[in-house]
Amino acid sequence: MAQLNFTLDDGILKDLMLGDGEKGYSDALRQLLERVFNAVLNAEAESQIGAGLYERSEERQTYRNGYRTRGLTTRIGSLVLHIPKLRDGTFSTQLFRRYERSEQALLLSLMEMVIQGVSTRKVSAITQELCGVSFSKSTVSALCSELDPLVEAFQHRPLERRYPFLMVDAIYMRAREAGAIRSKAILIAVGVNEEGHREIIGFRVSDRESYDAWHDFFGSLKMRGLSDVDLITSDDHKGLVKAALEQFVGSTWQRCQTHFSRNMLDRVPKKKRSEVKVLLTDILERAYKRHETLN
Repeated sequence: MAQLNFTLDDGILKDLMLGDGEKGYSDALRQLLERVFNAVLNAEAESQIGAGLYERSEERQTYRNGYRTRGLTTRIGSLVLHIPKLRDGTFSTQLFRRYERSEQALLLSLMEMVIQGVSTRKVSAITQELCGVSFSKSTVSALCSELDPLVEAFQHRPLERRYPFLMVDAIYMRAREAGAIRSKAILIAVGVNEEGHREIIGFRVSDRESYDAWHDFFGSLKMRGLSDVDLITSDDHKGLVKAALEQFVGSTWQRCQTHFSRNMLDRVPKKKRSEVKVLLTDILERAYKRHETLN
Protein backbone atom coordinates (compact mmCIF):
# COMPACT_ATOMS: atom_id res chain seq x y z
CA MET A 1 0.00 0.00 0.00
CA ALA A 2 1.37 3.44 -0.93
CA GLN A 3 2.17 5.82 1.89
CA LEU A 4 0.43 9.17 2.26
CA ASN A 5 2.80 12.12 2.40
CA PHE A 6 1.70 15.65 3.17
CA THR A 7 2.94 18.55 5.29
CA LEU A 8 1.17 20.94 7.64
CA ASP A 9 2.46 24.43 8.39
CA ASP A 10 2.46 25.95 11.87
CA GLY A 11 -0.61 28.07 11.17
CA ILE A 12 -2.83 25.08 10.39
CA LEU A 13 -1.57 23.15 13.43
CA LYS A 14 -2.15 26.16 15.69
CA ASP A 15 -5.75 26.60 14.54
CA LEU A 16 -6.42 22.87 14.86
CA MET A 17 -4.92 22.53 18.33
CA LEU A 18 -5.93 25.83 19.91
CA GLY A 19 -9.20 26.43 18.08
CA ASP A 20 -8.59 30.14 17.39
CA GLY A 21 -12.25 30.95 16.75
CA GLU A 22 -14.83 28.84 14.99
CA LYS A 23 -14.01 30.29 11.59
CA GLY A 24 -10.27 29.71 12.04
CA TYR A 25 -10.81 26.12 13.18
CA SER A 26 -13.14 25.37 10.27
CA ASP A 27 -10.68 26.85 7.77
CA ALA A 28 -7.82 24.83 9.24
CA LEU A 29 -9.92 21.65 9.07
CA ARG A 30 -10.77 22.43 5.44
CA GLN A 31 -7.09 22.87 4.58
CA LEU A 32 -6.24 19.63 6.36
CA LEU A 33 -8.91 17.70 4.45
CA GLU A 34 -7.77 19.29 1.20
CA ARG A 35 -4.17 18.14 1.76
CA VAL A 36 -5.26 14.65 2.82
CA PHE A 37 -7.39 14.25 -0.30
CA ASN A 38 -4.59 15.47 -2.55
CA ALA A 39 -2.21 13.04 -0.85
CA VAL A 40 -4.68 10.19 -1.47
CA LEU A 41 -4.88 11.13 -5.15
CA ASN A 42 -1.08 11.14 -5.45
CA ALA A 43 -0.84 7.78 -3.70
CA GLU A 44 -3.43 6.29 -6.07
CA ALA A 45 -1.52 7.70 -9.03
CA GLU A 46 1.74 6.13 -7.82
CA SER A 47 0.01 2.80 -7.37
CA GLN A 48 -1.43 2.86 -10.90
CA ILE A 49 1.83 4.07 -12.44
CA GLY A 50 3.87 1.45 -10.59
CA ALA A 51 6.47 3.96 -9.46
CA GLY A 52 6.83 7.04 -7.32
CA LEU A 53 7.55 10.56 -8.54
CA TYR A 54 10.88 10.55 -10.51
CA GLU A 55 11.45 6.91 -9.45
CA ARG A 56 13.03 4.46 -11.88
CA SER A 57 11.28 1.10 -11.72
CA GLU A 58 10.82 -1.93 -13.97
CA GLU A 59 7.20 -2.08 -12.76
CA ARG A 60 6.38 1.34 -14.21
CA GLN A 61 3.29 1.23 -16.44
CA THR A 62 3.07 4.83 -17.61
CA TYR A 63 4.14 8.40 -16.79
CA ARG A 64 2.52 11.43 -15.23
CA ASN A 65 1.20 14.15 -17.50
CA GLY A 66 0.48 17.02 -15.11
CA TYR A 67 -2.72 17.74 -13.16
CA ARG A 68 -6.18 19.10 -13.63
CA THR A 69 -7.89 21.15 -10.95
CA ARG A 70 -11.28 20.21 -9.57
CA GLY A 71 -13.41 21.80 -6.87
CA LEU A 72 -15.20 19.64 -4.31
CA THR A 73 -17.89 21.04 -2.02
CA THR A 74 -18.02 19.47 1.45
CA ARG A 75 -19.76 20.30 4.72
CA ILE A 76 -16.69 22.18 5.93
CA GLY A 77 -16.11 24.19 2.79
CA SER A 78 -14.96 24.02 -0.80
CA LEU A 79 -11.76 22.07 -1.52
CA VAL A 80 -9.38 22.58 -4.43
CA LEU A 81 -8.02 19.22 -5.56
CA HIS A 82 -5.32 18.40 -8.09
CA ILE A 83 -6.25 15.32 -10.09
CA PRO A 84 -3.20 13.54 -11.60
CA LYS A 85 -3.23 13.00 -15.36
CA LEU A 86 -1.41 10.04 -16.89
CA ARG A 87 -0.06 9.83 -20.42
CA ASP A 88 -2.25 6.86 -21.29
CA GLY A 89 -5.27 8.52 -19.70
CA THR A 90 -6.05 5.61 -17.38
CA PHE A 91 -6.08 7.31 -13.96
CA SER A 92 -9.16 6.49 -11.92
CA THR A 93 -10.11 7.10 -8.31
CA GLN A 94 -12.78 5.93 -5.89
CA LEU A 95 -12.44 9.10 -3.83
CA PHE A 96 -15.28 11.07 -5.38
CA ARG A 97 -18.00 8.43 -5.59
CA ARG A 98 -19.66 9.27 -2.28
CA TYR A 99 -19.31 12.99 -2.85
CA GLU A 100 -20.59 12.68 -6.42
CA ARG A 101 -23.78 11.10 -5.07
CA SER A 102 -24.19 14.00 -2.65
CA GLU A 103 -23.41 16.50 -5.41
CA GLN A 104 -25.96 14.86 -7.71
CA ALA A 105 -28.58 15.02 -4.95
CA LEU A 106 -27.80 18.73 -4.54
CA LEU A 107 -28.13 19.39 -8.27
CA LEU A 108 -31.43 17.52 -8.42
CA SER A 109 -32.66 19.60 -5.49
CA LEU A 110 -31.67 22.78 -7.33
CA MET A 111 -33.61 21.63 -10.40
CA GLU A 112 -36.63 20.75 -8.26
CA MET A 113 -36.59 24.22 -6.70
CA VAL A 114 -36.64 25.83 -10.14
CA ILE A 115 -39.47 23.52 -11.28
CA GLN A 116 -41.48 24.54 -8.20
CA GLY A 117 -41.09 28.19 -9.14
CA VAL A 118 -38.15 29.36 -7.01
CA SER A 119 -36.21 32.03 -8.90
CA THR A 120 -32.58 31.45 -9.86
CA ARG A 121 -31.61 34.41 -7.65
CA LYS A 122 -33.25 32.81 -4.60
CA VAL A 123 -31.72 29.41 -5.40
CA SER A 124 -28.30 31.06 -5.42
CA ALA A 125 -28.98 32.60 -2.01
CA ILE A 126 -30.21 29.27 -0.60
CA THR A 127 -27.08 27.40 -1.69
CA GLN A 128 -24.92 30.11 -0.11
CA GLU A 129 -26.79 29.70 3.18
CA LEU A 130 -26.80 25.89 3.24
CA CYS A 131 -23.48 25.00 1.60
CA GLY A 132 -21.32 28.06 2.06
CA VAL A 133 -20.91 28.09 -1.73
CA SER A 134 -23.00 30.27 -4.00
CA PHE A 135 -24.20 29.01 -7.38
CA SER A 136 -24.63 31.93 -9.77
CA LYS A 137 -27.91 32.48 -11.59
CA SER A 138 -26.27 31.49 -14.87
CA THR A 139 -24.93 28.28 -13.29
CA VAL A 140 -28.39 27.33 -11.98
CA SER A 141 -29.88 28.04 -15.42
CA ALA A 142 -27.19 25.92 -17.08
CA LEU A 143 -27.87 23.05 -14.67
CA CYS A 144 -31.59 23.20 -15.40
CA SER A 145 -30.89 23.00 -19.13
CA GLU A 146 -30.10 19.34 -18.42
CA LEU A 147 -33.85 18.89 -17.92
CA ASP A 148 -34.55 19.87 -21.54
CA PRO A 149 -33.90 16.40 -23.06
CA LEU A 150 -36.17 14.81 -20.43
CA VAL A 151 -38.97 17.28 -21.16
CA GLU A 152 -38.48 16.79 -24.91
CA ALA A 153 -38.72 13.01 -24.53
CA PHE A 154 -41.87 13.34 -22.39
CA GLN A 155 -43.55 15.65 -24.90
CA HIS A 156 -42.91 13.32 -27.85
CA ARG A 157 -43.38 9.89 -26.28
CA PRO A 158 -45.84 7.60 -28.15
CA LEU A 159 -49.35 7.33 -26.67
CA GLU A 160 -49.79 3.57 -26.92
CA ARG A 161 -52.74 3.21 -24.53
CA ARG A 162 -56.33 4.24 -25.18
CA TYR A 163 -57.66 7.26 -23.33
CA PRO A 164 -61.46 7.40 -23.79
CA PHE A 165 -61.78 10.50 -21.59
CA LEU A 166 -59.79 13.67 -22.19
CA MET A 167 -59.66 16.70 -19.89
CA VAL A 168 -57.99 19.85 -21.22
CA ASP A 169 -57.29 23.26 -19.78
CA ALA A 170 -54.82 26.14 -19.96
CA ILE A 171 -52.90 27.84 -17.18
CA TYR A 172 -51.01 31.09 -17.48
CA MET A 173 -47.49 31.52 -16.15
CA ARG A 174 -44.83 34.17 -16.45
CA ALA A 175 -41.68 33.25 -18.35
CA ARG A 176 -38.53 35.04 -19.45
CA GLU A 177 -38.32 35.48 -23.21
CA ALA A 178 -35.90 37.69 -25.15
CA GLY A 179 -34.83 39.40 -21.94
CA ALA A 180 -38.38 40.26 -20.84
CA ILE A 181 -40.97 38.61 -18.57
CA ARG A 182 -44.04 37.62 -20.56
CA SER A 183 -47.28 35.80 -19.82
CA LYS A 184 -47.48 32.38 -21.48
CA ALA A 185 -50.37 29.93 -21.85
CA ILE A 186 -49.57 26.31 -21.03
CA LEU A 187 -52.04 23.98 -22.74
CA ILE A 188 -52.41 20.76 -20.76
CA ALA A 189 -54.14 17.49 -21.67
CA VAL A 190 -55.01 14.89 -19.03
CA GLY A 191 -56.16 11.48 -20.28
CA VAL A 192 -58.16 8.92 -18.33
CA ASN A 193 -57.27 5.40 -19.46
CA GLU A 194 -59.54 2.39 -19.60
CA GLU A 195 -58.59 1.43 -16.03
CA GLY A 196 -59.77 4.82 -14.78
CA HIS A 197 -56.34 6.27 -14.02
CA ARG A 198 -55.51 9.86 -14.93
CA GLU A 199 -52.26 10.73 -16.69
CA ILE A 200 -50.83 13.92 -18.13
CA ILE A 201 -50.42 12.94 -21.76
CA GLY A 202 -49.17 16.23 -23.13
CA PHE A 203 -48.61 19.95 -22.75
CA ARG A 204 -47.51 22.83 -24.94
CA VAL A 205 -46.42 26.41 -24.27
CA SER A 206 -48.19 29.00 -26.41
CA ASP A 207 -48.32 32.79 -26.57
CA ARG A 208 -52.05 32.70 -25.90
CA GLU A 209 -55.05 30.38 -25.74
CA SER A 210 -56.63 30.39 -29.20
CA TYR A 211 -58.32 28.14 -31.76
CA ASP A 212 -55.08 27.75 -33.72
CA ALA A 213 -53.06 26.89 -30.61
CA TRP A 214 -55.55 24.24 -29.46
CA HIS A 215 -55.99 22.85 -32.99
CA ASP A 216 -52.23 22.35 -33.39
CA PHE A 217 -51.93 20.88 -29.88
CA PHE A 218 -54.71 18.35 -30.48
CA GLY A 219 -53.14 17.48 -33.82
CA SER A 220 -49.80 16.71 -32.12
CA LEU A 221 -51.58 14.39 -29.65
CA LYS A 222 -53.19 12.52 -32.56
CA MET A 223 -49.83 12.16 -34.30
CA ARG A 224 -48.46 10.56 -31.11
CA GLY A 225 -51.27 7.99 -31.15
CA LEU A 226 -54.25 9.49 -29.32
CA SER A 227 -57.49 8.23 -30.85
CA ASP A 228 -60.98 6.93 -30.02
CA VAL A 229 -61.71 9.71 -27.52
CA ASP A 230 -65.29 9.39 -26.27
CA LEU A 231 -65.65 12.46 -24.06
CA ILE A 232 -63.75 15.76 -23.90
CA THR A 233 -64.15 17.97 -20.84
CA SER A 234 -63.02 21.61 -20.71
CA ASP A 235 -64.19 25.14 -20.06
CA ASP A 236 -66.36 26.80 -22.71
CA HIS A 237 -63.56 28.59 -24.59
CA LYS A 238 -65.01 28.79 -28.10
CA GLY A 239 -61.74 28.16 -29.91
CA LEU A 240 -60.93 25.17 -27.71
CA VAL A 241 -64.34 23.54 -28.20
CA LYS A 242 -64.26 24.08 -31.97
CA ALA A 243 -60.73 22.68 -32.30
CA ALA A 244 -61.52 19.65 -30.13
CA LEU A 245 -64.62 18.64 -32.06
CA GLU A 246 -62.82 19.10 -35.39
CA GLN A 247 -59.80 17.04 -34.41
CA PHE A 248 -61.70 14.29 -32.56
CA VAL A 249 -64.66 13.70 -34.85
CA GLY A 250 -67.44 11.70 -33.16
CA SER A 251 -66.39 12.69 -29.64
CA THR A 252 -68.75 14.34 -27.17
CA TRP A 253 -67.86 17.59 -25.43
CA GLN A 254 -68.93 18.47 -21.88
CA ARG A 255 -68.37 21.66 -19.96
CA CYS A 256 -66.21 21.22 -16.88
CA GLN A 257 -68.32 21.34 -13.71
CA THR A 258 -65.62 23.24 -11.83
CA HIS A 259 -65.50 26.01 -14.44
CA PHE A 260 -69.30 26.03 -14.69
CA SER A 261 -69.66 26.41 -10.91
CA ARG A 262 -66.99 29.12 -10.77
CA ASN A 263 -68.61 31.10 -13.60
CA MET A 264 -72.05 30.82 -11.97
CA LEU A 265 -70.84 31.94 -8.54
CA ASP A 266 -69.12 34.95 -10.11
CA ARG A 267 -72.59 36.18 -11.11
CA VAL A 268 -74.07 35.69 -7.63
CA PRO A 269 -73.95 38.52 -5.03
CA LYS A 270 -71.21 37.90 -2.44
CA LYS A 271 -73.72 37.60 0.41
CA LYS A 272 -75.46 34.71 -1.35
CA ARG A 273 -72.42 32.82 -2.70
CA SER A 274 -72.02 30.42 0.23
CA GLU A 275 -75.69 29.46 0.12
CA VAL A 276 -75.73 29.03 -3.67
CA LYS A 277 -72.49 27.03 -3.56
CA VAL A 278 -74.06 24.51 -1.17
CA LEU A 279 -77.18 24.18 -3.37
CA LEU A 280 -75.09 23.83 -6.53
CA THR A 281 -72.92 21.13 -4.98
CA ASP A 282 -76.01 19.23 -3.88
CA ILE A 283 -77.50 19.42 -7.40
CA LEU A 284 -74.32 18.11 -9.01
CA GLU A 285 -74.01 15.26 -6.50
CA ARG A 286 -77.65 14.24 -7.06
CA ALA A 287 -77.10 14.27 -10.84
CA TYR A 288 -73.99 12.11 -10.45
CA LYS A 289 -75.79 9.57 -8.24
CA ARG A 290 -78.70 9.40 -10.70
CA HIS A 291 -76.27 8.78 -13.56
CA GLU A 292 -74.61 5.98 -11.57
CA THR A 293 -78.00 4.38 -10.88
CA LEU A 294 -79.05 4.47 -14.55
CA ASN A 295 -75.80 2.88 -15.63
